[in-house]
Amino acid sequence: MNGIKRIVVIGPESTGKSTLSAALAQSLHTNWVPEYARTYLDSLRRPYGYKDLLCMARGQQQQEKDLAATASRFLICDTDLQVIRVWSEHRYQNCHLSILQSLATTHTDLYLLTDIDFPWQPDPQREHPQPHMRRYFFNVYKSIVMESKRPFALLSGNAEQRLHAALAAILNLQE
Repeated sequence: MNGIKRIVVIGPESTGKSTLSAALAQSLHTNWVPEYARTYLDSLRRPYGYKDLLCMARGQQQQEKDLAATASRFLICDTDLQVIRVWSEHRYQNCHLSILQSLATTHTDLYLLTDIDFPWQPDPQREHPQPHMRRYFFNVYKSIVMESKRPFALLSGNAEQRLHAALAAILNLQE
């Protein structure tokens, strides 16, 4: 990505990823890549299926490529293909090979893992408000970032605290 640092905000549903991504992009004067799955699901007039996950992955990758072209220093990604992989494996016990191959070749400079201490916000696209499921998905994402051997920061607290911690982690990445 031509010297652009790829920062991925990752975590369970309703943990402030989109709000944080937008605030980071504004603070850093750069682009952020919204979660394509939301747009895709909003336009879908039926329940999503296994094949739709591949369309979501491709849309996410294309948005990221398009927005990276005009980003300055950082590209903030509100989720990435790891999230699609997690949902695919959870719901269908399988993941498209092309998604796994893309993950194997995608470089992330920093993961920002959002904790589940953020209040649940109901949304028609969210599926697991139960505390045990939020903890389950948090643990899955924590394992992903730890196994990636890439730098990561755990973000908890309110939106302002998360933003400050995220900015500190990004600044630390530059050193």
